[in-house]
Amino acid sequence: MAVDQIPLLLGKYRDSTGAERLKRAIIEANAEIHRKGQANEEFHHMGTTCSVLTLSPEGALAAHVGDSRVYRFRNHRLEQLTFDHSLVWEMRAAGNLTNKEELNKIPKNVITRSLGPYPDVQVDLEGPFPIQPGDSYLLCSDGLTGQVSDAEIGAVLAVLHPAEAAQFLVHLANLRGGPDNTTIVLARVNAPLPNTVELPKLNVPPPGNQNFLIILAGLGAILLLVSLLLIAAKSWWAIAPAIAGLVMLLVPLFKLTAGPSGTVSSPSGIRFGKGPYTQTDCSQAGWELVNHLKNMVQQIREEASSRNWKLDYSQLATLLGEADKGQQNRELRAALRNYALAVSNLMDQLRSQPGAAGTSIDL
Repeated sequence: MAVDQIPLLLGKYRDSTGAERLKRAIIEANAEIHRKGQANEEFHHMGTTCSVLTLSPEGALAAHVGDSRVYRFRNHRLEQLTFDHSLVWEMRAAGNLTNKEELNKIPKNVITRSLGPYPDVQVDLEGPFPIQPGDSYLLCSDGLTGQVSDAEIGAVLAVLHPAEAAQFLVHLANLRGGPDNTTIVLARVNAPLPNTVELPKLNVPPPGNQNFLIILAGLGAILLLVSLLLIAAKSWWAIAPAIAGLVMLLVPLFKLTAGPSGTVSSPSGIRFGKGPYTQTDCSQAGWELVNHLKNMVQQIREEASSRNWKLDYSQLATLLGEADKGQQNRELRAALRNYALAVSNLMDQLRSQPGAAGTSIDL
């Protein structure tokens, strides 16, 4: 219901700002899910986490409820743009968790907000964040982040096409136990977004003009002081310096404090939230993941052989050959990419094996 309704509601409220549309759409979707839950006993107290991302000329704007995350990957750095609405994160933010032992005692899967159980919901907005060509944005459930580290996620996003990366990350989470649903949406920015939003531009003079105007205002103030002294001396000459001083003072003040004038295509400067909440350097995680995947491929092949599963090794051999060559030549991109594709190839083949459904491989 959330997936169906939120995009429809976003399209409906075109008279509002992007942030208002996002928040309103999620709040109304929550109300409808709650009504459905109240009306049918089978659906009573049903709920879901929700993460929504819009990419527009104003930037990347995220709205979320629960612990499904929104990440941005840029220049080998993975940034978590959203705050987990989970017991662990809420207690840590409140300063109630002071050491690692206390942190490990708290269940990781207890969330403090979701869509559906209650008629009202608090929606968090984050951003807008600047968008650059080459950025990747990842939305995912905790089925991924519970099994795959941020550093590993970033290393994968650096070398795989979004469709390949999404498929491989699901496979990796499942191979490590897959105790929960793993949902992934990936978007990559390949070119600059057309910037068509017209927003106010402050009419601020160049630095050189600013200095001149300040000096002029100072001279005007001096002339006004002289005119006051002449008035005290009852001299009619006070009128001339008074007029000149007033003009010299008011004109610079008007120029320096002028309000909005003209338009410019740039973000409005209004920011929501405090994200990003974590930043992970992923540049060193690649080779460790390469070695892990190489061992994983070998274990899967041995397991498949012990169960007499029939696998086609022709494409797999090509992938592993390229991966080994990349590892020998210290070419991280080639090694990691081909080992990841080899894992995906094996997993796709295993799904089609008779009797393989529901079995697990201990890796």
